[in-house]
Amino acid sequence: MKKVRVMTAAEAAELVRDGQTVVTGGFVGSSCPEALSKALEQRFLETGKPEGLTLFYAAAQGNRDGSGADHFAHRGMVKRVIGGHWNMVPNLGTMVINNEIEGYNLPQGTISQMFRDIAGKRPGTITHVGLQTFVDPRISGGKLNEITTEDLVEVIEIAGQERLLYKNIPVDMAFIRGSYADELGNVSVEREIGSLDATAIAQACHNCGGKVIVQVERIVSAGTLDPRLVKIPRIYVDGVVVAEPADHEQCFGHAFDPSLTGELRKPLSDIAEEPLSAKKIIARRAALELREDAVVNLGIGAPEYIAKVANEEGIGDEMVLTVEAGPIGGVPMGGSQFGASVNPEAIMDQAIQFDFYDGGGVDLAFLGLAEADESGNINVSKFGPRIAGAGGFINITQNAKKVFFCGTFTAGGLKETIEDGRLTVVQEGRQKKFVKTVEQITFSGSYAVKTGQPVLYITERAVFELRADGMYLTEIAPGIDLENDILAHMDFVPKMEGTPVLMADRIFREDPMDLG
Repeated sequence: MKKVRVMTAAEAAELVRDGQTVVTGGFVGSSCPEALSKALEQRFLETGKPEGLTLFYAAAQGNRDGSGADHFAHRGMVKRVIGGHWNMVPNLGTMVINNEIEGYNLPQGTISQMFRDIAGKRPGTITHVGLQTFVDPRISGGKLNEITTEDLVEVIEIAGQERLLYKNIPVDMAFIRGSYADELGNVSVEREIGSLDATAIAQACHNCGGKVIVQVERIVSAGTLDPRLVKIPRIYVDGVVVAEPADHEQCFGHAFDPSLTGELRKPLSDIAEEPLSAKKIIARRAALELREDAVVNLGIGAPEYIAKVANEEGIGDEMVLTVEAGPIGGVPMGGSQFGASVNPEAIMDQAIQFDFYDGGGVDLAFLGLAEADESGNINVSKFGPRIAGAGGFINITQNAKKVFFCGTFTAGGLKETIEDGRLTVVQEGRQKKFVKTVEQITFSGSYAVKTGQPVLYITERAVFELRADGMYLTEIAPGIDLENDILAHMDFVPKMEGTPVLMADRIFREDPMDLG
């Protein structure tokens, strides 16, 4: 049998032509094909080629330091970027804000599903995900600036129901990553945090007549890979690049951790206990909502602390924590390791995980709270000159059986102390989070009311509930003054039924809350 073509990263970069659509794999700091992206960047810097590319990716890719998808952030190199999350690629975000390139932000899970539909030559991806959010074409269609005009999303009616059609995008080149390739080109992913979109991207590119290049750690003899671990079979692969270790870290800045792949189990006692802080208070209040056997999703930021609180309280194994990258069970990680879980029970393809999420498989979802308004809308995706992007936020929050938005009450310089079971604001944050109208609708309060979805907004000093007639303030922290510490820092007056109750005293003390 014919052996796969083994090439250098520079040779792979030479295969990319002007105007092509390039798809890259990766999830935040994991599974990014750094050797390939760096080589393409170097070629452009030296020759000005290729130019006018369209970059297409699902999850966040990078570490806000020029890595990942930010290797494409050069004037002339790309003309358009279609991404699920933008916060880790600030240079590309700046180019969009400056109208130097076209930019789209589509739901991360939907992009993952689009790869499969592109592979199957279907006309597009039809879903309810995104209705009444900023990706709905009646609002902005996911467009991020004035020069972005083409409609990639349209509203359709099918079987008597309103849905969004995300149009398919032909793929010319795929840069993805695996662990080992055999001499024939079969690629396994056992040392990655998950398989992510590797299979779907490779299929989509191959079936569009494009070229699939896979970055790996090493090449092994034909027939030595466990076929159950091969996620990219040789019939999809056009070339293999063996990367240097520095360009093939499991997660940016971290040595290989076998507890993230299921190779071994790590004692959870090794996870350090978090000191009491505003974010931990939020996580402790949120943990009161956990219930046995619930399927849970935890977002990035304050929600990351919930897994640690559950572990500290001895209830970490009483529910199933999931991450959109694919892990089911275990304890989700944060930082550049976000997307991975310690001691996972299973790791699914990203699109399959989102199928489960989109269908209402998550019982309890805890996501970030960056900006909320009086209608219950949430914005986590765009703030003036900064594009954060939605990531999987829309897929998850729109479809979970119950959703909780978790974050500090204000932001920017906030300082608080917790003593004797009371919270004191020492220095108020500069930015209000509870505003009259959010800048961008990443979560639609009206859609939640329409579907009967229960929604809570949890901060360190107050808890709000979305009801049919608006936002209600239901709880305040001990030590907090209603007028001076809450209402004075909101752009709208929340509804109340009498005096809000005090948040549970045990949340604000160092002792365990006895949740077991």
